Amino acid sequence: MAPAAVPASDPPSQADTPMTDANEEPTSVPVDPLDAKMTGYQDTPDYTDSDTNPNTTASSVAGDPVLPDGRRRRSEAYQMRKNMFGKKHGSLNENKDDDSIRRFRYLLGLTDLFRHFIETNPNPRIKEIMAEIDKQNAEEATKSKRKATSRTGGASSDRRRRTEQEEDAELLNDEKRGGETNTIFRESPPYIQGEMRDYQVAGLNWLVSLHENGISGILADEMGLGKTLQTISFIGYLRHICDITGPHLVAVPKSTLDNWKREFHKWTPEVNVLVLQGDKEERNKLINERLLDEDFDVCITSYEMILREKSHLKKFAWEYIIIDEAHRIKNEESSLAQIIRVFNSRNRLLITGTPLQNNLHELWALLNFLLPDVFGDSEAFDQWFSNQEADQDTVVQQLHRVLRPFLLRRVKSDVEKSLLPKKEVNLYVPMSAMQVKWYQKILEKDIDAVNGAAGKKESKTRLLNIVMQLRKCCNHPYLFEGAEPGPPYTNDVHIIDNAGKMVILDKLLARMQAQGSRVLIFSQMSRVLDILEDYCMFRQYQYCRIDGTTAHEDRIAAIDEYNKPDSEKFIFLLTTRAGGLGINLTTADIVVLYDSDWNPQADLQAMDRAHRIGQTKQVVVYRFITESAIEERVLERAAQKLRLDQLVIQQGRAQQQAKNAASKDELLGMIQHGAAEIFNKQGGTSTLQEGKALTDDDIDAILRKGEERTAELSKKYEKLGIDDLQKFNSESAYEWNGKDFADKKKDIGINWINPAKRERKEQVYSIDKYYRQALATGGRTADPKPKVPRAPKQIAIHDWQFFPQGLQELQDKETAYFHKEIGYKTPLADGPEEELQDREAERDLEQQLIDTAAPLTEDEQAEKARLSEMGFPEWNRRDFQQFINGSAKFGRTDYVGIATEVDSKDPEQVEEYAHVFWKRFTEIQDYPKYIRVIEQGEEKLRKMGHQRKMLRKKMEMYRVPLQQLKINYTVSTTNKKVYTEEEDRFLLVMLDKYGVDGEGLYEKIRDEVRESPLFRFDWFFLSRTPVEIGRRCTTLLNTIAKEFEPEGKNGDGKGRGRDRDEDELDDEDEAPAKKKTKAAVNKQVKAVRGKGNSASTSRASSANPSKSRGRKK
Repeated sequence: MAPAAVPASDPPSQADTPMTDANEEPTSVPVDPLDAKMTGYQDTPDYTDSDTNPNTTASSVAGDPVLPDGRRRRSEAYQMRKNMFGKKHGSLNENKDDDSIRRFRYLLGLTDLFRHFIETNPNPRIKEIMAEIDKQNAEEATKSKRKATSRTGGASSDRRRRTEQEEDAELLNDEKRGGETNTIFRESPPYIQGEMRDYQVAGLNWLVSLHENGISGILADEMGLGKTLQTISFIGYLRHICDITGPHLVAVPKSTLDNWKREFHKWTPEVNVLVLQGDKEERNKLINERLLDEDFDVCITSYEMILREKSHLKKFAWEYIIIDEAHRIKNEESSLAQIIRVFNSRNRLLITGTPLQNNLHELWALLNFLLPDVFGDSEAFDQWFSNQEADQDTVVQQLHRVLRPFLLRRVKSDVEKSLLPKKEVNLYVPMSAMQVKWYQKILEKDIDAVNGAAGKKESKTRLLNIVMQLRKCCNHPYLFEGAEPGPPYTNDVHIIDNAGKMVILDKLLARMQAQGSRVLIFSQMSRVLDILEDYCMFRQYQYCRIDGTTAHEDRIAAIDEYNKPDSEKFIFLLTTRAGGLGINLTTADIVVLYDSDWNPQADLQAMDRAHRIGQTKQVVVYRFITESAIEERVLERAAQKLRLDQLVIQQGRAQQQAKNAASKDELLGMIQHGAAEIFNKQGGTSTLQEGKALTDDDIDAILRKGEERTAELSKKYEKLGIDDLQKFNSESAYEWNGKDFADKKKDIGINWINPAKRERKEQVYSIDKYYRQALATGGRTADPKPKVPRAPKQIAIHDWQFFPQGLQELQDKETAYFHKEIGYKTPLADGPEEELQDREAERDLEQQLIDTAAPLTEDEQAEKARLSEMGFPEWNRRDFQQFINGSAKFGRTDYVGIATEVDSKDPEQVEEYAHVFWKRFTEIQDYPKYIRVIEQGEEKLRKMGHQRKMLRKKMEMYRVPLQQLKINYTVSTTNKKVYTEEEDRFLLVMLDKYGVDGEGLYEKIRDEVRESPLFRFDWFFLSRTPVEIGRRCTTLLNTIAKEFEPEGKNGDGKGRGRDRDEDELDDEDEAPAKKKTKAAVNKQVKAVRGKGNSASTSRASSANPSKSRGRKK
């Protein structure tokens, strides 16, 4: 048995309990006498005392069994390792207590604002520390007063010489409060293998001062200023100056793992670096051979590995936890933020080029991670800075005073004089004729929503969908099914001509290649990169590509290939999110933003891949914006957000109340912008009319106009102060070129956007179209088949409504006669050419039935009316679906329960329907899937009933279950320990109290946990969500049920310890969703519905660029 598999469950050492945050009071756990007696058995996990396991046989406790040498050595090594981890955690917690005193004194010396936040922390230990600091300050004030009195001639009645004990106590107190040691580097430290720039040395000094004052911080320099080097030099300071070799944990994006490792080897090669990454087998080897043996100084790993290997990483007492791209933990409810807070560390450092992107609460989440003892209450923080009645300038000044000790923010223009400023140009690109056509089609498809007439709840979702479609059209019409000409699909000049951005890009790239530049092209959409790849192949440009699906090894290879000397790669294609983090591409000097991200910080990240230290040329950024279209409004919204960031964050870097998502009115304003102008156009806009080639003069004019409008936009937002931006909404965006369109928007109900006029189309004799129709190939441009007309006054018959069989026959007869009266001709069905004769025969047969049809007689009409009343016409598909779900949830005979699921039916109606359903369910199409759902639900009900019975039986075995109940853990659950047996007992008692199928069960148990004094200091148990509690309860109920199985094969249960559900290994970087009672059943029904998927291979639907039609030769 490997040491990692042995449960770490010894309460005295507390080695494997969750690491406390800095705001939690370190508590010593008393050793239970019984536990002390059982130490020998707990150290050997394959044997347990009969007191802890009722199923242990007499022979197993008759005497101490002799362990094999291998197992004994592993057990001893495990126990030594556990004790060592426990001692380190104890030592770390003592240091953290001293750091808290030093930290509070330093912060309160800066501004008394921090007292407000510290005193809102409910932790009693924090209040003790504050009381001690106030007492010390009072004593110092008294001493100072006495000294002042003695200097003025007064006599001190209690003046005497100190005793040795008093002096020792004072020296010890001064040491706890922090010595006045200030380490300042004037130049690059000698332990760095290279030369640091002056501002990087200043950054190192700032990190050193934070450490000496016991403060964690945010290094928020602009991207490209060497935050990685500053961090590495600080770790070198800890190693060489403070004699702190580690361990340190560095969490970085997966794409930057290799870069961090290279930088450590380059600047501080003596630091022992462990990169924890790879598949499960590789990670196990690294964990057993290096991690658990502490054969490392710095452990570099990705966010995903932290989630997967949290059980090992939380064992360590980390000196520093460093998080690169720290905005990943701005949501304190995410799995990553919650798990990394469990890790015990003395200090923490956040690295980010964008310290805040959305609002004050996210700023609090970062500060809470850094200093939970100072910023423990989010509501107090939000209320303090969100008082709208206060003067905004005062609020901003207070925010800066709070941020200043923790945050260092510098921009390239201020510190990096050797780096030329980047030049940004917004290019306003006209549409092609095809884009105008598709833009019109998108607007016409939902003209009511475009005009703001959709007053339903889902109207914002409709607007978001329209926004997405319009942005796709602005990028390239080939993103839509049916837009690309073909088959056959070719790489040709039409790829360029049919999109305005591609026309401008084609001319720009030719210029850039001629002048020796290299280009980065960013887009939000990976399918745009597919089209750009086809374009590069058509123009024979050498290129590399990175998107969200690119493997880590392939990313490194592509970056190295592009950056190597004399590389032939001219273009690098990247998605904004996947290619904008932690990549150095300074060999390129031109950046093209093919489309803009909603978040301006993502675009800044993308630009700074080239504009960073090491760049020798001036970087030029071309941002493509489709003229008179939705992209202009997207850009303005991003500019507003960026300006707000500049006002607040650049001077302390926080942000006030910026909206994360666009409101319904903002979306409507974006969609309507330019819509009327688009409807009035018949061909391409401006210079992109069909048949007209774009000249160099046209390109120069577009560039010149872009520079002018870029300066105009910047000037517009420079005038706005923080009050203006706080009140800024989409209406202020209607000021453009001196015109105010706000009044026009108020009349939105009157001034409708009219779609384009319908015009008579001339007949086109297209050979391709003729063969597509004749062969029925199903091409995207084939005309849709007309719907078959249905006779009036007929009811729609669905199989779940259980109408009599004869009704359908009568309606078919009536429909056939109706078709005969209107002269309807049966069309030829689609199909392959080899089945043409069969399809023609079927068509002729149907047509013959129509030609010979006769009207219904009076008796047949009466019969039709009678049969129409015999089914369940009032049951729609929603009612049927809810009936299936209710039957699965409550059982097929619980009509009252099922009626609670079916909104519009009472129990009597449900019972009537159920009787018919169970007699005729075979008439329903795909009925096995519905029956399977019901049977699975009933099986779940039987299982829960059995668990309820076994749980009650277990409880009745003990007088005080909360203290006496013993759980026989299975081998599979014992190998993974997270929950203690005390916690498990509590969960089982609560399950028995509320019932295993009670409404809101796990929310109630969570509340009981938080109110129970037993777990007042158990942060792990207190922080469990209802979903996680539900998983644990399911595991425990299964364990109890197995205990009473007739085979009795669970006698090898283990003793105390934390038992972990396997499901908890699947945590993602999102907060767990709330438990929904109906969700499981709905998913099962949905999962077995039609699974037909089209197999289109055009660019509009290609998931793999290698399979797009542009690749076919």
